[in-house]
Amino acid sequence: MHVLVIGAAGMVGRKLLDRIASEPDALGREIDKLTLVDVVEPVAPPSLATLSRTRAADLSDPGVAGSLIAGRPDMIFHLAAIVSGEAEADFEKGYKVNLDGTRALFEAIRLESNKAPYRPRVVFASSIAVFGTPFPEKIGDEFFTTPLTSYGTQKAISELLLSDYSRRGFFDGIGIRLPTICIRPGKPNKAASGFFSNILREPLVGEEAILPVDESVRHWFASPRSAVGFFVHAAKLDLDQVGARRNLSMPGLSALVGEEIAALKRVAGEKAVKLIRREPDATIQKIVAGWATDFDTTRATKLGFKAETAFDEIIRAHIEDELGGNIPA
Repeated sequence: MHVLVIGAAGMVGRKLLDRIASEPDALGREIDKLTLVDVVEPVAPPSLATLSRTRAADLSDPGVAGSLIAGRPDMIFHLAAIVSGEAEADFEKGYKVNLDGTRALFEAIRLESNKAPYRPRVVFASSIAVFGTPFPEKIGDEFFTTPLTSYGTQKAISELLLSDYSRRGFFDGIGIRLPTICIRPGKPNKAASGFFSNILREPLVGEEAILPVDESVRHWFASPRSAVGFFVHAAKLDLDQVGARRNLSMPGLSALVGEEIAALKRVAGEKAVKLIRREPDATIQKIVAGWATDFDTTRATKLGFKAETAFDEIIRAHIEDELGGNIPA
């Protein structure tokens, strides 16, 4: 099987590759070729190096999508995106990367399928940002998408395209609406949701973090470990079970910022909590106010998708996966 990972240098892409490296049958079929693409050239895990071709490229640039699809990959993970805060700050860049790049990929697959029979599996990283207020108590997959950010709009349009191209038989697609992924490893990025990770990640290593919203803010979370599990499961899932509605909201944990902090105290102690500095930010507060807080994910759960059920689990997963199982003294 030839696997194409677009956005392979990002956090989820790297962890997906690590999962494949540790479990060669993770995607249900033997992999004989890997094509890894991102705007910064990805690095393949050592055990996958002989199977891998890496490339630095922007999917939204003319000709890039066609060149990637010319190799007829059997499995395509489309993980690349400009994050929410950056998409809001840079309108043109957000639409170019998040929408034009996605449409270019889908069109390249359609044109390739017109030459000779070809129907790859496409697993697309979407977001709960496709939903906008007013919300019901819990959002089900049947709730209409009325996003209140450019990022959410770009993802919602891409979801519609994925469903239509799948309906027309050009590819077999599934859209994974990710909760906010927490705790994200590495350094803070430009995502408006970044503080949800920052207020845990930095204090766990003895560094200060800024909290721009009130502790009463509620949100929907899953760990990076769960995110990788979503994509791996989607790659193997019988999509006849999914039906015509190809975009699913993933399981997660609804929690208050205050509950995040309480979990941090239980796991790492008061000294970690004292490193959180409150600095209200009106721009971030406005963006976050338009995000969903709780979901009915019965459909995804019945299809076998799983996530954490307590914030302590999310913090401990980060400590195990990123800190060697120990909190630095």
